[in-house]
Amino acid sequence: LEILVTILNENDNSPVFKQTNLTQVVPEDTKVNATVIAHEELSASDADLDTIFYELTTIVQGTEGYFAIKGVNNPEIYLRRALDYDKFKLTTLLLYAQDRPVGSSDTTNTATATINILIEQSDTKPPWFLPCTFINTENNICISSPYTGRVNISEVSTEPLILEPGPIHAIDPDYTINERIVYSIVGGDTDKVFSVDADTGNLTMNKAATSPDGFLLQVMATQVNNIQKYSIASVEIKVINKSEHPPFFENKIYNGTVFVGLAPRSFVFQAGDPSRPLMITAVDDDFPDV
Repeated sequence: LEILVTILNENDNSPVFKQTNLTQVVPEDTKVNATVIAHEELSASDADLDTIFYELTTIVQGTEGYFAIKGVNNPEIYLRRALDYDKFKLTTLLLYAQDRPVGSSDTTNTATATINILIEQSDTKPPWFLPCTFINTENNICISSPYTGRVNISEVSTEPLILEPGPIHAIDPDYTINERIVYSIVGGDTDKVFSVDADTGNLTMNKAATSPDGFLLQVMATQVNNIQKYSIASVEIKVINKSEHPPFFENKIYNGTVFVGLAPRSFVFQAGDPSRPLMITAVDDDFPDV
């Protein structure tokens, strides 16, 4: 008697990942829809030779929606939204592999792989002049106020000019990269009165200003590695007459008279002449006509 025996394959094996814990570094400027982790690194195997179904979830709050898989049977992970290093620097994904479709009533075996995504800051921002003020809640655009200073007419300062609100200074806001920045004057100095130190940003004088007209300089901060990454700040320089004399009061003593019962902010009158308000005046020999 010949007996033919057929062995039925039971679903008694779980899918197996090559790696159950994987770390991947992703540059901040990765293009949307680009592959982050290839199919070959994430595919699971099954000794029962079942078709494997995948599902990806994000477990770090606030980082949902940035990464996804190509399909229910394709675990390749791609970028769905543009990254921003200032928003988050890492996230963790869970990749599930099942040997039955989601929702199936059949016995299902599941495997899980943990994927750690580390965001690497890229050179995406131009230099910022300091101090500056953020103009949005995401803190990725910082606008500086103009610098201001003054020089004496017909006089050359031998020291770097003192400016408000501080010296000319710019930084690379991509702080983990911190590219070197150089400075140059690109406008407002047709007579070459001023120079800016390329490395420090200190503003100095080449020669005296001979006109009372002020200057509105345009100073550019440029990244050495990429001249297309630059910012421009305005520097207003006023030209003034040199002050050689301190102001002084015309009289050493002033005498005034007030009356009982006057309302606040009422005039104080000159002593001996209640019809004339008391005037306290000072003069300056640097400004004889004022």
